[in-house]
Amino acid sequence: MKLQISSSLHQNLLDWAAASPATEICGLLVGRGNCVERLVPARNVAPDPARSFEIDPASLLGVHREVRANGQQVIGHWHSHPNGRAEPSARDAARALDNGQIWLILAGGGATAWQARSSGAGPARFEAVTLELC
Repeated sequence: MKLQISSSLHQNLLDWAAASPATEICGLLVGRGNCVERLVPARNVAPDPARSFEIDPASLLGVHREVRANGQQVIGHWHSHPNGRAEPSARDAARALDNGQIWLILAGGGATAWQARSSGAGPARFEAVTLELC
């Protein structure tokens, strides 16, 4: 699978992550199919934003309502791993659902994309998704 994202949106993500090196930043990927058309930053409401993320529920619901009205969809979300690696953490795997959405992770000046797959009982496993800059 491939996720298409413009080089300018990709650079926005990297810049936002670099500007917040001590906390996980997060937001939603909005588009059609496998093409990201818009990034929606969201407030991280996790109790410890230096170590995890939780997208503000009000933002999440608002964006889902908005995109239904214009033919787009929330195709996934993004978050950063400060001082970490651009791959899913054990915490990510414990919270992931096998729902087809993309997990775009920012760390170390780079970005990677993933899709959660059910592994039955226990944490999800992730499959890499190719990022295609357009």
